[in-house]
Amino acid sequence: MQEFVEYVVKGLVDEPDSVTVTPVENDGTTVYELRMDPDDVAKVIGRRGVCINAIRSLLQAGAAKKGMRCGLEIIEDED
Repeated sequence: MQEFVEYVVKGLVDEPDSVTVTPVENDGTTVYELRMDPDDVAKVIGRRGVCINAIRSLLQAGAAKKGMRCGLEIIEDED
């Protein structure tokens, strides 16, 4: 699932080398923490969150087929 998220997000952003996806296990659910260049965050979120919600839906559907529970969070590092 981590590779799927990386593949989709890297296709959307201008700086694909700065994209990192880190899995964090929590009570049987895997939350993928997504970090990227601050200028690319808006592209991944999309208008009214349509793009990020679509990625989350696909992630959850794929995980459900494997009997897993997954989530996706965008982490904005404050410098």
